[in-house]
Amino acid sequence: MTKTLSLLLLLGVAAFSVSVHAADRAPVGPQAAKLHRSGDTAGAIAIWLPLARNGDVNAAYNLAVIHDYGDGVARDPAEALKWYRVAAERGDRASQSRLGTMYLNGEGTARNKKEGWRWINAHRVAHLHHDHHPQMAAWREQAAKLIQERDMREAMAASRATGDQVLADLRRRAGTTVAAQPPAQLAAAPLQAAR
Repeated sequence: MTKTLSLLLLLGVAAFSVSVHAADRAPVGPQAAKLHRSGDTAGAIAIWLPLARNGDVNAAYNLAVIHDYGDGVARDPAEALKWYRVAAERGDRASQSRLGTMYLNGEGTARNKKEGWRWINAHRVAHLHHDHHPQMAAWREQAAKLIQERDMREAMAASRATGDQVLADLRRRAGTTVAAQPPAQLAAAPLQAAR
């Protein structure tokens, strides 16, 4: 009984410890963004830097943008490149694109076209298999049907408008203009006149 009680006590202490630490780790990204928007870039960097070092994509991207554009810090393309790479390696599409552009233009690094295009195409190549996924094929088919239905409705409306105009022109030329009749009665009118 003593072993069971001490084991339960130990598990309870461990669970309490984990819940306290989880409460301490509330999301701080929004707090950093708020600081940055208010002009406290140093405060935002102090929050984002440890997060980015631990692989947080959003923090790395934010640090890259700050250094890339000199937003509250001196512009530093090499530092921006470093943080774009951290986010890009974790799949961030915007970071992959910007990193590729920096390599193509030689910003913060030597110009390297091969590396630049590798990063620019990284997201597209990584997700190319989605083009052949059955759900993607079903969505494409559904979209094609919707587009075809819309095009047919528009063509029918345009055809009706054009047909009504042609009938009106023919009646005017024949001297049998009927002013306020609906199109169905206009179409029947020549048949009645011919009897």
